[in-house]
Amino acid sequence: MKIIHTSDWHLGHTIYGHDRTEEQDSMLEQMRALVSEIQPDLFLLCGDVFHVAQPSSYVQTVFTEALMRLHEACPDMRIVVTAGNHDSPSRHEVFKRPWEELNVFMTGTVSKESPRNNIIEIPGKGYVAAVPYCSERNLPEGFHQNLLDLVSERNTAGLPVVMTVHTTVSGCDTAGHEMTSSLSVGGIDGLDISELGTGYDYLALGHIHKPQYIAGSNGRARYCGTPLPVSFDETYAHSVSVVEISAHGEKPLVTTVAIDNPWPAVTLPSEGYLPWNEARDLLKAFPDELKAYVRLNVEVEDFLPAESYAEAAMIAKDKACRFCCINARRNTIQKQGEKVLSISELKEKSPVCIAERYAEDNGISFDEELHMIFDEVLKIIDKESREE
Repeated sequence: MKIIHTSDWHLGHTIYGHDRTEEQDSMLEQMRALVSEIQPDLFLLCGDVFHVAQPSSYVQTVFTEALMRLHEACPDMRIVVTAGNHDSPSRHEVFKRPWEELNVFMTGTVSKESPRNNIIEIPGKGYVAAVPYCSERNLPEGFHQNLLDLVSERNTAGLPVVMTVHTTVSGCDTAGHEMTSSLSVGGIDGLDISELGTGYDYLALGHIHKPQYIAGSNGRARYCGTPLPVSFDETYAHSVSVVEISAHGEKPLVTTVAIDNPWPAVTLPSEGYLPWNEARDLLKAFPDELKAYVRLNVEVEDFLPAESYAEAAMIAKDKACRFCCINARRNTIQKQGEKVLSISELKEKSPVCIAERYAEDNGISFDEELHMIFDEVLKIIDKESREE
């Protein structure tokens, strides 16, 4: 069985307010061309199709047309799409039956009563145990293994078995992600690879954006990663995975196909931080004709100059690039006489004093407008606490 494994398209995503339609259209066309070239038996899209649970009608139309082009490029290919934590489960289910007429199988939910609904047969080629994102609180105990056991009962011909899961697997490389801890990534708690059962030949994972195999899986469990970066910190290559499985029990052969991005995310400088004047000069020297999203890494001693954002935007105005943000970091070398607060001293400080110090440490000017906003928030919090 030949498979294209992709995930985390995040259609509709914008970066600092900039529309990404051009690069998302380019990515979708590259997907279509790859399907046309290799004629796979199975196309897996393992969650986070959209960036938000309620995408615009335009973004939904883009996705619908992309599925149609994939189907036309290889009519016999099965397309399996599972919901991720960014997606609406019901949106994946509402047109389930009509889509199946075009060999597209949408899966948004899991059911303890009807787990067979999550099994998709690829006639003469293999089986897919399609598991969308599901909170652990709502996932039936032992669901993954039970599902694989049901597949095993049906798989009398010894065909390849694939399982899809959109989750965090403990020990994976979470580079580029925000909202991470030792136990959770993007609000999804980590699962040990053993909790996902046995009996699959390939475990197609979604959710983590960096392509990688899972340690301890013997090359059978893999995150394909995002085809396009979702943040500036995703500094690794972006691709799709092409998987071939000759028979049940055989180790999958995986190759990657790079996705070209017409709008790369560029950080200046590429490593470390520079003072504002030097970072600004790098932006001035950035090639006028080069398309890119640009972030400046700036180290500040006290405060970032108030006019820095406007100045950077003006520099980029006549260039092809799109200026996005200044990533300011305060020089961590403690100045002579600068006092580090103890926990007891911190508790004695008022909320506004703590906010002022936090802003200062991050090179942000806590001006009169910010004071007004902060005071208003404190009033709201105080009012709500009295009403409880």
